[in-house]
Amino acid sequence: MSISLAWPAAPEAAGPLLPAAAVAAAAQLTPRLFAHAPQSDHEGGFPRAEFDWLHEAGLLTAGLPTALGGAGLNQPAHLAEQLQVLQHIGAGNLAVGRVYEGHLNALQLIERFGTQEQLQRYAADAQAGHLFGVWNTEAQDGVHLEPLPGGRYRLRGSKTFGSGAGQLTRPLITGALPDGGWQLFVLPTDAQRPTLDPSFWQPLGMRATASFRVDLTGLEVGSADLIGPPGDYYRQPWFSGGAVRFAAVQLGGAAAVLDATRSFLRGLGRTDDPYQRQRLGEMALLVESGQLWLTGTAARYPAPGQEEAQAESIVAYANMVRTAIEDICLRVLQLAERSVGARGLLRPHPLERLHRDLTHYLRQPAPDAALADVGRFALSRAEPAAQLWQSE
Repeated sequence: MSISLAWPAAPEAAGPLLPAAAVAAAAQLTPRLFAHAPQSDHEGGFPRAEFDWLHEAGLLTAGLPTALGGAGLNQPAHLAEQLQVLQHIGAGNLAVGRVYEGHLNALQLIERFGTQEQLQRYAADAQAGHLFGVWNTEAQDGVHLEPLPGGRYRLRGSKTFGSGAGQLTRPLITGALPDGGWQLFVLPTDAQRPTLDPSFWQPLGMRATASFRVDLTGLEVGSADLIGPPGDYYRQPWFSGGAVRFAAVQLGGAAAVLDATRSFLRGLGRTDDPYQRQRLGEMALLVESGQLWLTGTAARYPAPGQEEAQAESIVAYANMVRTAIEDICLRVLQLAERSVGARGLLRPHPLERLHRDLTHYLRQPAPDAALADVGRFALSRAEPAAQLWQSE
């Protein structure tokens, strides 16, 4: 089945935020996002109202440079605040966090690899409420750019796991050029609407991300839509180092599981049970451990201009962070299951949705390769273990 969706107009956004104010705005939205999450938790659903709230709070533009009306969250100096914002959004609704993380990622890639004119154009789009994201995953019929006269390209092929399909109006997409180069481009899907196949997306959790199969065949882009030269998408540390962003969203989900478990036990009057106290103590320890991993990430990130020189270290540390936070989340889910039993995993209790969403979101690609990369990095270095992750 193929469908075509319309895009509702977004409200006018508030003025630009400072990084700390962006964190406060995200924290203020968390309970509202959490309360509204069941409304879009169905196949084909999407948290449209929630992204209107993010727009109103100035969070859709928060990743932009301050000179373009943003809070600079995508700048290395504000990585700590960026990760805190993502945690708060993830604690409210993991589906919103997943799509919002992609929005920040797309704007960061445009800022990193695009021209100043492109950045200004897409900054204006973000201010107008357009949603960005990154569509990279594909099956056998991957996306190809076929040259046309006048510097234009006709698209052929599909993407899978196109999160926000039917809602993202400025997806950043990868496609193959005839010479084999891998090219980034932005497709204005409000003007050129791809064909969506929602039957692809029948997941365990994260249903509200609308991660459909997206067929781009027959659509066109021009040279002004191409972001950077071929191959920029895979440049390190930006390709693999960005894993800390989705880890921050996941940790927010684990914090929400802790909160929901506490609420459940309080409702049953089970707070004096020594075994429940032990489980909750371990859950609190785990969530705080994840917070310290993210704090360490921000503290160790090099100064602007030094990223590529330290790419190997950045990527290895990011792989440690994603591995550690995955383990933390899995353990938190297991402890929550034991604490609430079967009763706490029945609809409409929020733990049922949280469990599905976090379990599904944790299935990021190549987890074993990520940990092996950490081992490879450690084996290749001569420094003492205490100095492996110090800024060079």
